[in-house]
Amino acid sequence: MRSSGGPAAAGAGAPLERSAAEDLARTLRAVADPTRLQILSVVLDSEGERATVGQLTEALGLRQPTVTHHVRILVDDGLLQREPEGKFVWLSVTPSRRSAIEDLLR
Repeated sequence: MRSSGGPAAAGAGAPLERSAAEDLARTLRAVADPTRLQILSVVLDSEGERATVGQLTEALGLRQPTVTHHVRILVDDGLLQREPEGKFVWLSVTPSRRSAIEDLLR
């Protein structure tokens, strides 16, 4: 027998809109890889909370093409942003996604 409050009484709230579900699924795919979680962690723990692909390569012990592949996925999803500065391209966590990323890494 259902409670008199219906589905909302169980704390489910309104159903997830399709576009929101697609966005969430894309983000979950982006962070469902250990290397990408490590990249986000290294960036957040770096001085100034930014890092280059070279720094990530060294910190993770991976080859540059591998790191670049994972970084591209994180940038495409909006979790990381690129900041060109002189001959370097710095990667930092997108400010609007920072809280969600910190929650994931706890």
